[in-house]
Amino acid sequence: QVQLVESGGGLVQAGGSLRLSCATSGRNFGSYVMGWFRQAPGKEREFVAAISWSGARISYEDSVKGRFTISRDSAKNTVYLQMNSLHPEDTAVYYCAADTRWTIATTPTYTYWGQGTQVTVSS
Repeated sequence: QVQLVESGGGLVQAGGSLRLSCATSGRNFGSYVMGWFRQAPGKEREFVAAISWSGARISYEDSVKGRFTISRDSAKNTVYLQMNSLHPEDTAVYYCAADTRWTIATTPTYTYWGQGTQVTVSS
């Protein structure tokens, strides 16, 4: 069992930055693929970024490439999403997720999910 708790969301102006954190508890953090997803009102949950258990493999959704960076700190059992150059269309609830399978890394079919943190970007 893995518990995930996101933090770091908030209100920011367009062009600003936020860093989201996802603290995990449970065993074997190093065995999990960690992903970030987001869901805007009236829209489906969409993939943002994922990082493999070793950090050797990373994937980003096209619209965030060059602006967002995913990273993980195994000593702290935490994964981060650094978001720069934020756009109003980045406004959404951001979710952290964990699974052992890299094959599903870009799909919202992870086994474990956090409760989400709201990110609002004003124009």
